[in-house]
Amino acid sequence: MKIIAGLGNIGKEYDQTRHNIGFMVADELARRWGLENAWRTDRNAMYVEYRAPEKVFLLKPTTYMNLSGNAVAPWAHFYNIAPEEVAVVHDDMDLPLGTIRIRKNGSSGGHNGIKSIISNLGTDAFPRFRLGIGHPVHEQQAVISHVLQRFAGDDKALVEEAVKKMADALELWLKEDGDLGKVMQQFNTKSSKAKKRAEKEAEE
Repeated sequence: MKIIAGLGNIGKEYDQTRHNIGFMVADELARRWGLENAWRTDRNAMYVEYRAPEKVFLLKPTTYMNLSGNAVAPWAHFYNIAPEEVAVVHDDMDLPLGTIRIRKNGSSGGHNGIKSIISNLGTDAFPRFRLGIGHPVHEQQAVISHVLQRFAGDDKALVEEAVKKMADALELWLKEDGDLGKVMQQFNTKSSKAKKRAEKEAEE
């Protein structure tokens, strides 16, 4: 069994905001699997079940972002699902908008939802599927406004494409039975700086 947990905040005021990009990916997967109208609630999360072919629980915590671990950990503990089988999808301000970065484990990087999951699971050894939302000026109020901002114009189109790409990455993770190697190789996108450097080296 596996868990895919898309992080976000419940409530219409948070719908489609930058902080809710994990919910957007979860909704995309539910749509692909024909389960968009099958959401139920249990253990502090909205969830649907899918077989790929093993059982997968797709979660959207109803705890609000900062207490995400109060949803993810009870599901993992109840079904005895190992941390490496729990994929967490979340926004990342330190990545350029629309950039995908997947990693096997690591610190919270200042993300309160991840901090809560690490605390509740008692380990940081769970895969992260991070989607860049860009960073405003380093001032607390600006950060809060930024993460609660909705996408518009070119940003919206870029994010919609990135959400579909992230859903592709998660489906590959399921297909590869939790092996992140191929997934990271295929979906970890380079920064524009690294891309320019690679192009320059190719020309020389």
